[in-house]
Amino acid sequence: MTDDTKLSGAADTPEGGDGIQRDLDRLERWACGNLMGFAKGKVKQIEKRDSVLTSKNQIDRLTRPGSSYFNLNPFEVLQMDPEATDEEIKKRFRQLSILVHPDKNQDDADRAQKAFEAVDKAYKLLLDQEQKKRALDVIQAGKEYVEHTVKEKKKQLKKDGKPPTVEEDDPEVFKQAVYKQTMKLFAELEIKRKEREAKEMHERKRQREEEIEAQEKAKREREWQKNFEESRDGRVDSWRNFQANTKGKKEKKNRTFLRPPKVKMEQRE
Repeated sequence: MTDDTKLSGAADTPEGGDGIQRDLDRLERWACGNLMGFAKGKVKQIEKRDSVLTSKNQIDRLTRPGSSYFNLNPFEVLQMDPEATDEEIKKRFRQLSILVHPDKNQDDADRAQKAFEAVDKAYKLLLDQEQKKRALDVIQAGKEYVEHTVKEKKKQLKKDGKPPTVEEDDPEVFKQAVYKQTMKLFAELEIKRKEREAKEMHERKRQREEEIEAQEKAKREREWQKNFEESRDGRVDSWRNFQANTKGKKEKKNRTFLRPPKVKMEQRE
């Protein structure tokens, strides 16, 4: 099964706008086709399986189809509640990093390396209090969105004269609705980040091209000025020679013009 949620590298180029939108559409389709289809019993089975601290289970979890989507949430990567303390997070990181370390899984080194990188990235992100707060804000936003949706559903049911009972009244269904919405928010933020980086890179490229053009123009002007200065003496000598030749010709012409005419002697008969 291919990973249909892997974010496109096209976003790292100025032409990445279309790729970014394709990423978002693909992630949306994946979320609708997978998370919405999870039955409550299946969710519990998956959570129970993933909670087992074995190298194989953790490598499978961190590199499964959709892992680039799941792994955007650092708490999901480390399998920690958002309320976990820094010490608990540190302890969990040590456990997982040992389990998935490539040196401990040489028979599956490539996937182990990817899993280890995911764990390391998540831990470093949570060490940064500002980044951790952002992650917590996303999780809170996902929860608030689901709560608002549930409230609107019940309001509509009540308006239609029906019992205001929704499937999210089940704590497990509500939990998974929050889980889905949270992952979607993380994915959207990641795509926006890539889009922003692409625009910034495009702007840097444009500025660099302008700088290069300005440098080339200045270089051409310096070369022209240098050539102009180097040839100045020759141009001055040529002009002086031209003036001298012209003056000499004029003086010669003037002397010829002012020569008195020959006087003819009058002859008498």
